[in-house]
Amino acid sequence: MGILPIAPVDRLVREAGAERVSEGAREALAKILEEEGMKIAKEAIKLAEHAGRKTVKVEDIELAAARM
Repeated sequence: MGILPIAPVDRLVREAGAERVSEGAREALAKILEEEGMKIAKEAIKLAEHAGRKTVKVEDIELAAARM
């Protein structure tokens, strides 16, 4: 099992317009979201460290996401 719970991923897909979502689809999306989230988090950490901070701020996350 990954970091993200499956139920919120299911809700996300349903809010996007799906009537039904297979278990495999939920698990696949959760895995992709975790991988992309990890990439963004790692980049945000680098940005915070470059700025001389230990704390990752909103700006770090937003800039890291924009770079992806």
